[in-house]
Amino acid sequence: MASIELSNASLTFNLRKATRLSLKEFLINGMFLASRNPIVRVPALVDVTLSAKDGDRIGVIGHNGAGKSTLLKLLAGVYPTTSGTRTVTGKICSLFDITLGFEPDATGRENIRYRAYLQGETPRTLKAKQQEIEEFSELGDFLDTPVRYYSAGMNVRLAFSIATATDPEVLLIDEVLSVGDLAFQLKAAKRMKQLMATARLMVMVSHDLDSIESMCNRVLWMEHGRVRMAGPARDVVAAYKASVMPAPGLAAAA
Repeated sequence: MASIELSNASLTFNLRKATRLSLKEFLINGMFLASRNPIVRVPALVDVTLSAKDGDRIGVIGHNGAGKSTLLKLLAGVYPTTSGTRTVTGKICSLFDITLGFEPDATGRENIRYRAYLQGETPRTLKAKQQEIEEFSELGDFLDTPVRYYSAGMNVRLAFSIATATDPEVLLIDEVLSVGDLAFQLKAAKRMKQLMATARLMVMVSHDLDSIESMCNRVLWMEHGRVRMAGPARDVVAAYKASVMPAPGLAAAA
């Protein structure tokens, strides 16, 4: 069984106004640094409540900076809640920032092991998947090369091959991935459809409203870190479109 329960979940980042202080400032001001460079509290998510279970396909929409990706990272456990509660049941597969954490001096094969173990694989379960990961990446002999020498596209192909070699119960997706050339993109799209079909529960962030409406049964509309509207996909997408598109009369006048 897979489930997500957020109850009035909030996330606040504590930031300093000045990101860098010179050595001179540090030596001169010393103990007064805190007052000269106070902490600024930035609310990223505010009182988000969400309940989802097996079979749900949740879409998350909103303008850039609305908190969509931050919500996914909170669901994945990257960020802990500042207040409220988060409970996620089921094996999570997160498809965002998939190249983050590669060891640049390790080879492609070594990074397959490192990343797979972080995803919850064991030496026994990975043994059955490693060859398929290597073949799917289409990197061939480059798998014996340190990833610091990979192009951006090669990094993404390897990361995608590792991240999707799993049997997720909770699938978290941030936008559609563009990986490699057209042939590989088609193969990746097929793999994504398989994951979406087999996952028990999915939460997907996208600006593609048609995909959201066709693939999701429910939608959250995020605005400034809050849920502005939640409900059936068709209703929420229609309301969002109406808010961002000018009325016919105004469009004609323009």
